[in-house]
Amino acid sequence: MKIYLADPRGFCAGVDRAIEIVDLSLKTYGAPIYVRHEIVHSRHVVNSLRDKGAVFVEELDEVPDGAIVIFSAHGVAKSVWEEANRRNLKIIDATCPLVIKVHNEVNRDYTNQYELILIGHSGHPEVVGTLGQVPDKFHLVSSVEDVETLVVENQNHLSYVTQTTLSVDECRDIVEALNRRFPGIKGPHQEDICYATQNRQNAVKELSKYVDVILVIGSPNSSNSNRLKELGERCGKASYLIDSYQDIKPEWLEGVNAIGIAAGASAPEVLVTEVVDYLRTLGADELEELTVVEEDVEFLLPRELLASQEKA
Repeated sequence: MKIYLADPRGFCAGVDRAIEIVDLSLKTYGAPIYVRHEIVHSRHVVNSLRDKGAVFVEELDEVPDGAIVIFSAHGVAKSVWEEANRRNLKIIDATCPLVIKVHNEVNRDYTNQYELILIGHSGHPEVVGTLGQVPDKFHLVSSVEDVETLVVENQNHLSYVTQTTLSVDECRDIVEALNRRFPGIKGPHQEDICYATQNRQNAVKELSKYVDVILVIGSPNSSNSNRLKELGERCGKASYLIDSYQDIKPEWLEGVNAIGIAAGASAPEVLVTEVVDYLRTLGADELEELTVVEEDVEFLLPRELLASQEKA
């Protein structure tokens, strides 16, 4: 059995930055450091940071007054910032810069009195944070069917943005539906789907040409990992989302000659290594990496942490 490794895979620049922010905060300020929501959607990462002294909470009422709190890579609503400032919490913002870009677009269009539409999945932390940028005139659509039943006040003054971790193909269908129904709708200057999401999806498409089965490493609550699994299935390959090698069922591999491994943007490389090692125990004897594109994107750390790093 041959293993094909998708490249790029795993951590994107936004995830790398968010994890480094928590690590540096713990080194600079000491434990405990509070983190609102999982810093990224990876059980492995969250458990590792928890062991170092990070305390993960869902809401700010779980954070003591005056404490340090980190906002996750997914971004938060304006009301969360307001509450944190009111309670004199020291805020360190780990929001992905690409999510901040979407927030800026939303605030600009709202100021210009556009009625707003967000393409995204209800309940996802990034969607909650983006919807929370403005108080009203914001519609969430998750499918072409949602677009067809959408009721707006002014169809001649509409704009849309997208959740960054959506499927490229899924987003394209919804955008086309919006343009059909509202021909004058204003979209973002550049597609909001992040480079890492698109690159990892392209890598899965390439994998599907060579393999019988695709394993996507990522936590169940990771949006971009779920989209990779769905994409593998649409490419006609049996695809499974796994949190670690322990989730692999040997029957998935019966009669399989080639297996592909991809990893969502929150999945650390150590999990990939463990999966490869486990597959070797099941008879895999050949390994090849399929590179679609080289990634060299880096995002700067917050100023206060850059300063502490320079002093060190």
